Amino acid sequence: MFAMRKAQSAGAVVAAAAAMAVVTGAGPASGAIAPDADVAYGGHVSLSAGRIAVWLRSVNHGPSSLANATVRLQFSEPLADGRELSQGCLRSGQHEVLCQTGALPVMGEGQPVALDLWTRGQPAEVTVRIDTAWNGGATDRNPLNNELEVLVPATGDPYFI
Repeated sequence: MFAMRKAQSAGAVVAAAAAMAVVTGAGPASGAIAPDADVAYGGHVSLSAGRIAVWLRSVNHGPSSLANATVRLQFSEPLADGRELSQGCLRSGQHEVLCQTGALPVMGEGQPVALDLWTRGQPAEVTVRIDTAWNGGATDRNPLNNELEVLVPATGDPYFI
């Protein structure tokens, strides 16, 4: 009797999950399967007398390639106005810059991001947070390598991300 109830409740859970997938458009019922791509970032940041220099590369560990992605860089200090950004980058607030990665083939790199920014003052340190703002809807099963944070003291030395 217990085994039959357990089987019935397992069947009800499966039926409920299938119904939820149809209603929400999730799973195979939606007709589209999201690509699976593991985007990762690496590079370095330096700070000296209010100048922040960033060099960042994007890598895709696969298994699917991506046509493009957008990396978000957030700074703990407000950025000075009037600085021209690298091609493919734009300011999205006082503390934030968004940049395109370009195409990310499997086991390949996107276009590097090089930024020369200034803060509004001359802070003793800046915290920089980096993450993926957009990846075309791809599933990333390892977000730990694309959600980074680094504390950058105003020494002028490069601190690796």
